[in-house]
Amino acid sequence: MTDKVLVIGAGGQIGTELLEKLNELHGSSNVIAADLNNSPAFANNAFEKLDVLDKEGLFNVVKKHQINQIYLLAALLSATAEKNPLFAWKLNMDGLFNVLDLAKEKIIDKVYWPSSIAVFGPTTPKENTPQYTVMEPSTVYGISKQAGERWCEYYFNKYNVDVRSIRYPGLIGWKSAPGGGTTDYAVHIFHEALSKGSYECFLSEHTHLPMMYMPDAIKATVDIMHAPADQIKIRSSYNLAGISFDPAEIAQEIKKHIPGFTISYNIDFRQQIADSWPKSIDDSESQQHWGWRSAYDLSAMTGDMLLNLRKIK
Repeated sequence: MTDKVLVIGAGGQIGTELLEKLNELHGSSNVIAADLNNSPAFANNAFEKLDVLDKEGLFNVVKKHQINQIYLLAALLSATAEKNPLFAWKLNMDGLFNVLDLAKEKIIDKVYWPSSIAVFGPTTPKENTPQYTVMEPSTVYGISKQAGERWCEYYFNKYNVDVRSIRYPGLIGWKSAPGGGTTDYAVHIFHEALSKGSYECFLSEHTHLPMMYMPDAIKATVDIMHAPADQIKIRSSYNLAGISFDPAEIAQEIKKHIPGFTISYNIDFRQQIADSWPKSIDDSESQQHWGWRSAYDLSAMTGDMLLNLRKIK
């Protein structure tokens, strides 16, 4: 049977790049892009205008295209969610329920739902944060992601729903704009380095955070969804690690390519969010269970980001 895949939130930072990869794997005629707005990024795919909170609309899209896999990427991210917490909770939770219920009712076979390092909080061990640890998130985004993890695990245990998830660190890519997260500085810094030769950072220079280059994040997403079901032993969400660095370190790396680059600091409310998150992640379960390995370090990522951004600027 040919997989028919629906990507909800396909126009976001992850969705635009994931769509390309899924087109390679499944053929673009078998991958449907769904979002609130159409986008040039969907040129190779059928597009459905869809609000994930519209349960009937979602069901109709799934039946129309005979979908059997859903990647649910629609969400309000950390910084944006703090400005509208009740809507963030509704979108992040009800959207998940609408998709999980389709799998519970055996209308679809498999669900991918991303979690985040935002599930951790100020009381979580900061260094090499383990898979199983204290989780007391202090943002509405983190609270919704932690609750989502519990519901994913519940739907697997109670209804045998094949749901898979990874906890993304901060994601860095050149193909699309970031979506309102606390780690967005690590994308903006490259754009500003090329256009202005300087960057004003909203986090302090020694704010060490777990990050990942988008090609690694897309690889992990596809790998976990294509792994045999018996290898997926954690049905809440897997820790995932790539690179850990602070603004001063990434600025130093950029200077190797742009010698005159300067960075300054003007700290805002996102600092408090960042301070509640881990500095580095232990992802040994992902490595052991489904063979995860990251490919990019800070140096390789910086070179690739600047190379590609120069081509499109």
